[in-house]
Amino acid sequence: MSALYALSDGVLYPLMYHVVRYRRALVRENLRGAFPDKSERERRAIEKRFYHHFADVIMEIVHGYRATDEDMRERMQFDNLKDVEQWAVQNQGVIFMLGHLGNWEWTADVQKRFSNPAIRHYNVYRRLKNKSADDAMIALREKRSGKDSNFEKNSLLRHLVRVHRLGTPFTLGLISDQKVSPDKPSVETVFFGRSTTFLDGGENIARKFGYAVTYVHITQLSRGHYSAHVELIADNPADIEPGVITREYAKRLEANIMEQPELWLWTHNRWKYSRPLTDADK
Repeated sequence: MSALYALSDGVLYPLMYHVVRYRRALVRENLRGAFPDKSERERRAIEKRFYHHFADVIMEIVHGYRATDEDMRERMQFDNLKDVEQWAVQNQGVIFMLGHLGNWEWTADVQKRFSNPAIRHYNVYRRLKNKSADDAMIALREKRSGKDSNFEKNSLLRHLVRVHRLGTPFTLGLISDQKVSPDKPSVETVFFGRSTTFLDGGENIARKFGYAVTYVHITQLSRGHYSAHVELIADNPADIEPGVITREYAKRLEANIMEQPELWLWTHNRWKYSRPLTDADK
């Protein structure tokens, strides 16, 4: 990792930030909207820390192809897996609602940490246009969470019906902070002071099958070292009004980002379809 971080600092960060200027205008716009009370100097400091972290994550993903289980145990900690295992047994499934925060790819290593060998971890992913890149990402995730652990989002329901019929306990990782097109079903809430829509697939799956819903709170302990604390949002989702779980996820995600804002993926065009807030929204 020391060699990879040297490449991150000396090559990848200056290339992305100073030469290519990868989505730098969008990142500045997002930070300006999210932190209007901060000075331009403060926002610029977050911006630079973000690009440093983004370069690190790319190098950490590269490291993931050769990382040993012992190395990953040091680099990615899970604080309360006994609780997670209990929820998985009680509800058969636990939905992990995540954000593009910290090193989200390394959370798939949870499969290797369960004390109950019957529990499986699955990842939901969006197929990449480039087949080589798509194959490489699947290979990385399968190294951490096992073969056939990746469910493409367009066939997710079919996979879940099959897994549900097996009756074995599992966890399912859903990264739920992507931009939502206006024609997609979603839940609207206020996120960083702006009207923002979120995909409601996580809560819909949980309501349909009775799975527990959680938020995975990520903290960077030091460079290349993270902790994940799984927070219960709902263990009886069918009893909760539609939209409440998704809005609670957005609330927890925002609070998590506020702790270490440089860890979130600010290159997303997250508020492309945002509408102006009304007095009722506030």
